[in-house]
Amino acid sequence: MSWLVTGAAGFVGFHLCRRLVADGHAVVAFDSFDETYEPGLKKARADRLLGLAGLRFVEGDVRDPTALERVFTQSSISTVAHLAARAGVRGSHRDPIDYVEANVVGTTQVLERAVRAGVDHVVYASSSSVYGERSLTPFSVDQPADHPVSLYAASKRATELLAHSYATVHDLPTTGLRFFTVYGPWGRPDMAYFAFADAILAGEPITVYGDGSAVRDFTYVDDVIEGLVRVAADPPLAGRDPGGRLGSSSAPWRLFNIGFGSQAAVNDLIALLEERIGQRAVRVRGDLQPGDVTRTQADTIDLAETIGYTPKVPLEEGLARFVEWLRAFRAGSA
Repeated sequence: MSWLVTGAAGFVGFHLCRRLVADGHAVVAFDSFDETYEPGLKKARADRLLGLAGLRFVEGDVRDPTALERVFTQSSISTVAHLAARAGVRGSHRDPIDYVEANVVGTTQVLERAVRAGVDHVVYASSSSVYGERSLTPFSVDQPADHPVSLYAASKRATELLAHSYATVHDLPTTGLRFFTVYGPWGRPDMAYFAFADAILAGEPITVYGDGSAVRDFTYVDDVIEGLVRVAADPPLAGRDPGGRLGSSSAPWRLFNIGFGSQAAVNDLIALLEERIGQRAVRVRGDLQPGDVTRTQADTIDLAETIGYTPKVPLEEGLARFVEWLRAFRAGSA
């Protein structure tokens, strides 16, 4: 397959591009290089992609129809992995217009160009945030997701609905992947595991919002990539599912959770980082932040039944790999 990966210099996009090239696919890597977090990290990711055979890097913004049109007309794209987005709950409350433009308008531009180009499949990143605040776990794609508690979550739910409309009206195969707290090497510095590790290594205090009892379904990035690649190879077909289930449709559209399927509290995460770094964290307690939920956990039965894969990397192992990478990266040798 010939792939277009938007957000290629982002965390998941970077890992996906490397996997696709290793598998022998031709890849157009598309990214705007916005500086929403540590610009040196995005540049370091891009530098490692630029030398890969079979990969062509194009700088552009998914909100720019001219830039996207140029990519689709100059390349024969069969599969789109749409990962470009403004990520993060707290940032969405500081800059809501930018989130709507990047996530909702940007996704619409990608879907529109994909229809015109006749691509075989659009796989796009959604988020576990769409489930909102729930007391019962695990979260299933067949549960309603109509009460988001952050603007980020609302923007991601909007992309799922947009994809369904394009699948229905234009017969465009689309699959949304609800990522659950993806972590690992080359990750996002604004995420808790990364920020905590950086601070502990530097001997600086960490801020824990609330009492640390919130639980998350931490999912290692390699597991996310494996699931994405397998899902992309099996586009949904119109009429495969008669409808009636919230995560599927009679149109060529479906949703999957990609999560490890278990939970760990923030306090557990900190303890594991302390153990692997060999240094205790100095904790500062902060107030709970608007839009943060108390729990997430993925029901991955549909994913396993459809593609025969269940995420395999436990948190202890994934964090050990991350800490090893972070030490090397901060030392300039990653």
